[in-house]
Amino acid sequence: MNVIRVNEIFYSLQGEGFNTGRAAVFVRLSGCNRKCPFCDTDFSKFREMSETEIVAEASLYPTRFVVLTGGEPGLQVTESLIDLLHEANFEVAIETNGSVQLPKNIDWVTVSPKGGELKAERCNELKIVFDGTSEPTVPTQFENARKYLQPMDTGDKDRNSEIVRRCVEYVKSHPQWRLSLQTHKLVGFP
Repeated sequence: MNVIRVNEIFYSLQGEGFNTGRAAVFVRLSGCNRKCPFCDTDFSKFREMSETEIVAEASLYPTRFVVLTGGEPGLQVTESLIDLLHEANFEVAIETNGSVQLPKNIDWVTVSPKGGELKAERCNELKIVFDGTSEPTVPTQFENARKYLQPMDTGDKDRNSEIVRRCVEYVKSHPQWRLSLQTHKLVGFP
């Protein structure tokens, strides 16, 4: 039986990207192989759970849409966990930095590259965190993915406002991209 380090499991709405506004159970796994300055996860706290315990806790909520997130959930997620979630009638999404290969039975893959080699083999949705200065690039293997540009949250209101302005300008000039705002932060839900 696989033991997984879980930072938290909670019920909310997806706040960004293609599934914005959709009710979801979030399973935030602990640990990452990147050190992003804007990361919002405290990896020092976690509880070890079996795959069965994760599915049981996720099943307490009325939705059948689960989002595996982190950190980098690809470091721990297994095909057997996805199979158990599917058996419980969940549609399974993952938010990954793309640095590791993922189980092939995941329903929706969001890749948000954070540097380094990309090993994810598929991507339904590419989400680039935009700092207002660097030109977003699309990895060639993800050319056909839906493309989202998300303004980086720096914690500085004035800087954030400028990044959002530049992000909007970029999307208007490059209509193959869509703006992804962190609506959960804008309206104040977890």
